Amino acid sequence: METTSTMELRDETIIPDDAILANIFGESFPAYQALIKLFDENQLSHGWRFYKDGKAWLCKVQKKDKTIVWMSAWKGCAHATIYFPEKYIDQIYTLDISEERKQIIRNTKNTGKSKPCTFEVKTTGILDDFNTLMQFKIKSK
Repeated sequence: METTSTMELRDETIIPDDAILANIFGESFPAYQALIKLFDENQLSHGWRFYKDGKAWLCKVQKKDKTIVWMSAWKGCAHATIYFPEKYIDQIYTLDISEERKQIIRNTKNTGKSKPCTFEVKTTGILDDFNTLMQFKIKSK
């Protein structure tokens, strides 16, 4: 995936709130808010936390104790990533998502034994594919 922006929220002392995130995301902030609403509608807990190993603030999205999505803040957009173990990869390509999204997933290198499915959240147009993958992750064991 090509990315022209840079990762933000590297200062542990600056706690991300809506004002800070709106400044970072700019025109894509409404898409981020729609994503947060989608999490809330699915009873997912979410919160930003500073991770010392990655030296950045990340938002962990969970259903009970199961991690569903990791988000990071980039200049101009949020990156929302759903990781799937290898055993689910073939099933991903049978889901009702765009061919473009399937190709992006195919072209993404695995992280260990998982396939990261990353969405650059700039507009709400990507949320249908995102929600389909998120629902699949929620239902997977």
